[in-house]
Amino acid sequence: MEEPLISIIMPAYNSEKYIAESILSVIAQQYLNWELIVIDDSSLDNTVNIVREFADKDSRIKLFINKNNFGVAKARNKGIDVSSGEWLAFLDSDDIWQKEKLSKQFEVIVKETAGFVFTGVEYINEEGKPFKGNHEIPQKVSYKELKRHNAIACSSVLLKKEYFANLRMRTGNLHEDYATWLEILKNGKTAYGVNEPLLVYRLYRSSRSGNKLKTFVMTYNAFRAVDIGALSAVYYTICHVLASVNKYSKILT
Repeated sequence: MEEPLISIIMPAYNSEKYIAESILSVIAQQYLNWELIVIDDSSLDNTVNIVREFADKDSRIKLFINKNNFGVAKARNKGIDVSSGEWLAFLDSDDIWQKEKLSKQFEVIVKETAGFVFTGVEYINEEGKPFKGNHEIPQKVSYKELKRHNAIACSSVLLKKEYFANLRMRTGNLHEDYATWLEILKNGKTAYGVNEPLLVYRLYRSSRSGNKLKTFVMTYNAFRAVDIGALSAVYYTICHVLASVNKYSKILT
């Protein structure tokens, strides 16, 4: 059976410090039939030259350059628009995949006839040193469960491109990936989890001590974007924040 093509979408902005490591983790995948679409969002550093060096050596790596900085949601949307694969994956330019990430997800796709698969996460700091805890995830996530807590890390996702036939990531002051997963599962889909830390996520000091009110507002706006009423959106945002606090307390101990 021929492996279907996976389009991996990587937005990048001033990513020279980590992007080579991210790209190398894609090249190392046991699953071979992929294309890596890097959308440079008008970087001011050496990001473009680094990506070009990889693209010159591997035809599966494709670089697109935005003349202006449009933000991560529009960069991912552009990647979706130019992609050729039957399946889509997302990888941020400072995150890393374990080499068996895509192959293990496809095992679940075949076993469960799944269209949406995500994985567990290991967390590292800016210097690449791991935190002690991992992000444990459930075997399945429904729309009802997702509303209470977003267990789905964007860089861990593999899903059918057909889900984006009439859908794109939203722009604005919201968690655009969370709103996207809510929109997909709202239509009766189920997300399946691989409870192994196949994604290595870089956690920054600024994100750990960031503006809690901003996070609350962005989560609330994600719920409102998928037509959840204001009172329900407040309730689910509180559930989400409490679940996130519990998650990070385990990771950072």
